[in-house]
Amino acid sequence: MLHTRAARLRIIGSLAVAAAMALPTGTAMAAGPGGAGAYTCTGGDFASGTFTSIPSGTYASITVRGVCNIVPDAVINVIGNINVAPAGVLDAQSAPATITVGHNVTAGAGSLLGLGCQPTNTIGRFAGVPCAADPAGHTTITIGGNITATDADTVLIRKVTIHGNVALSGGGGEIPWSIKGNTIGRNLTISNVAADWLGAQFNWISGNAVLTNITSLDPGDPGRTVAVVENHVARNLICKGLEPGVSGGFIPGEVNHVGGKAIGQCAALV
Repeated sequence: MLHTRAARLRIIGSLAVAAAMALPTGTAMAAGPGGAGAYTCTGGDFASGTFTSIPSGTYASITVRGVCNIVPDAVINVIGNINVAPAGVLDAQSAPATITVGHNVTAGAGSLLGLGCQPTNTIGRFAGVPCAADPAGHTTITIGGNITATDADTVLIRKVTIHGNVALSGGGGEIPWSIKGNTIGRNLTISNVAADWLGAQFNWISGNAVLTNITSLDPGDPGRTVAVVENHVARNLICKGLEPGVSGGFIPGEVNHVGGKAIGQCAALV
């Protein structure tokens, strides 16, 4: 089960590395604040591992309509928002990069949003996910506002600083969802997701963490649990409708730390 999940994640990274040296194509620029352009990334094909690469730069906004990754070691400053359109792919979890977003990141129906990679020893108990392009490298990603995904196929958010909320609603697919090692300035809300697997692990959350109606579908995992492991939640941790069950991890001491109340299925995981 664990090997299956790891293999699926490696596939995404390998596809991105295969196209990492490709020149950016299928983009459009328009004048924006301070002369920065609004950047639209198109092209690419996920099935064949063909990616359009987004280069370093300062942009008014970025819209991802195709299958897009980040040039290794890029420095990207987005004054406004990053929007991953329905069925779009943004892979910012396979190569080291510095990405700063002034406002929000959104992901539409059927999209893949992948943010963050780092050496294994930088999250929890060797829980980091190395950058496929450079296992010793890391991303530094800061979001000034919120991350919102609605009916996305896959969401991967690892060691990202989000000043606002993370709200993930609906969707799911054959790739595990991982919300791991993040610093969230407000609330984490995940609801109505049916994915191969979902883990909320090692996050620092200044508000509430609310997980409701989440189903783990991995046929290789007899327990098929939703993992809620080693989170620090300043207010309340609320879990309801996590099917077939919920897990607090397999290592003694991997409990969640809650400043308010732990309610529902996660009441015993503190």
